[in-house]
Formats: sequence, C-alpha cells, structure tokens
Amino acid sequence: MSSIPTLPGITSQMIATPRLQIHALFSGPANGIPVLFVHGNASSATYWEETMLALPPNYRGIAPDLRGYGDTEEQLIDATRGLGDFVHDLLALADTLGLARFHVVGHSMGGSVLFLLIPAAGDRVLSATLAAPGSPYGFGGTKDVAGNPCAPDFAGSGGGIVNAEFTRLMSIGERGSDNPQASPRVVMNTFYWKPPFVPAREEELLSGLLSERIGPNAYPGDFVPSEHWPGVGPGVWGPANALSPKYIGDSVARFVNATHKPPVVWVRGADDQIVGDFSLFNLGTLGQLGIVPGWPGADVHPPQPMVSQVRAVLEQYQASGGTYEEHVFPDVGHTPYIERPAEFNALLAELLARV
Repeated sequence: MSSIPTLPGITSQMIATPRLQIHALFSGPANGIPVLFVHGNASSATYWEETMLALPPNYRGIAPDLRGYGDTEEQLIDATRGLGDFVHDLLALADTLGLARFHVVGHSMGGSVLFLLIPAAGDRVLSATLAAPGSPYGFGGTKDVAGNPCAPDFAGSGGGIVNAEFTRLMSIGERGSDNPQASPRVVMNTFYWKPPFVPAREEELLSGLLSERIGPNAYPGDFVPSEHWPGVGPGVWGPANALSPKYIGDSVARFVNATHKPPVVWVRGADDQIVGDFSLFNLGTLGQLGIVPGWPGADVHPPQPMVSQVRAVLEQYQASGGTYEEHVFPDVGHTPYIERPAEFNALLAELLARV
C-alpha cells in the first residue's frame, strides 16, 4: 500500500520485476489501454493521481515511483549510466505487467527519461506527452542549443550544484516554512507552480517531494572538485549526477534517429522557473545574477538554454520523420498538468484518441 493517502479510484500495488520491487499507482480498467506516467525529481507517483483519474474510461493509468523515490525498493542510481537505470526499470515494469504497447507521459526529469525510453522501447511507445521536460542534453553545464559543455569536465552539473540545506531539510522530513530559501514546502510552492496557486492536495504532494532518498549516494549525490567555475563537477551516484550531460551521452542522437517515432506533445508553462532559458536552478543564471560569485561570463558559462534545447531537438526529431506539437500555458509554472488540469487533460485525451 502507498505510504501517502491516495484519491478514491486510485489503487496501489508493489510489482516484483527482475530489477527491483516497484511501487505503482493504478487507475481505470485492468484491461484498458495503458498510459505510463513518469514523475520528476523531488516528487513521486502521487503527483499524477488527478491526471490518471481524468483519463478517458477505456484507459489504464500506471504511475510508478522511480528508484530512489516513494515506496519503490531502495536501490542506488548508477549515474554513469545516465538515466539508463530509470529507463530499464520502466521497461522491466512494462514487461512484468505484460504491456505490449503503451502511451507515456513524463514530467520534468521524467520527460528527460522519455527522450531515452522512446528509442529503447522500439515500437512499444504509442505516443509521448512531455510536461515541462528537462533538456535532452541534461541539467546544467551546457551553453548552447547544441548542448556543448561549458567545461571539459562538465563543471556546473551534478550533485554539487544542489542546495545542501534543501536536501538536509528533506532528510529530516521538514514540513514547515521557516527557511524562505530552502524549506521544501516553500520551494515547492514557489517553483513547482506559479504563486499564488496552491494545489488542493498540498500535503500529499509535499509528502511525495519528501519521499526522495537523501544521501551522498542518493540525492543529491556525490561530486568532485573542478578547476572550472563553479568549482564542482559531477560524481557517479544519484539522480542529479544521472542528469549531468557528462553521462547523458548520445541520447539526443538516439532519440532523433529512433526507428519508431511516436507523436510527441510538449506542454510547458510560460513562467516555468525550473526548466527555462533563464532557469533559477541553473548555475549560469545564478552567476549572471551575482548570486553565485566568480561567474566567468556569458562566453564561458551562460545560462543553459533549456527550452531552446528541447525545441531544437524536437525539430530534429520532426525533420527525421517524427511529429511534435508545442503548447505553452500562460501564467503557469513548472507543473501545467496540476495548475491547468482541464487544458492539459484535453490535450492528452486528444492525443490518445488520435493515436
């Protein structure tokens, strides 16, 4: 059973896969067309419940907790595989559940995972919906739309760029709002959605955020010193390092050149402060603003153009035979499916019906 209370119509189950025990939430009929929901960092399957319940009646929603999150069995994330652990866990889950073909929906880091899942799954993915996805080039340490690194050791990405006080407060389950810079509740209500919006299930979503495993081999992961600004490079464990462009490797080429190209719908908020061309979670942005000292300038370490990178890669995908649509929700932050559920659900339902 889920450690976080679920909405009526959502069921919870532990699934024994060949890789690990995966906790997943389910909605809809057991024989329905499957839709696999992939959550982002510092969240859990809980974030998808309302979206799952809004699926058309002949669809089966499946939302797993990724390894390192929620109630899924605790196992380390080998960052040197990039996001490969997540991809192969999801495929193992699909195999165990007997999902021959399925739709996928991914948010933030979960969207980054889908860029790798699509080519790895062959012809099994029917459609892909990207909700405020991370860049397919990874998070941090790149300087242009082609994903070129700011430094040869990918400094400015990985576990060393995460706010240590934020993760400390996560580790003790802090639910207050006393620290305006690092309290998990404040971070969630400031950056996950655009203030003054507050979701009805704020407490459950905060529990989902706090469910992530914390530690030097978990989140944020380890890091190494660097001679390049800001002085830290990626380590080898945990999700922040798995998102480093050092380990993402040829994911863009694999996505663009995938033999099977499902239709992609990209939905983002116009006021997203986490994934954007001027992200407040990116060291290039914080350096330019004077928040992180010693910034070497825009020619060396500019803000990562995350949205422009996503668009450039999707344009390559389209040029090589795929299709994509971009939908921008005005006055919305990082979670368009929570902030504007009616509009998001309509786009998702239209895509499912079309495919």
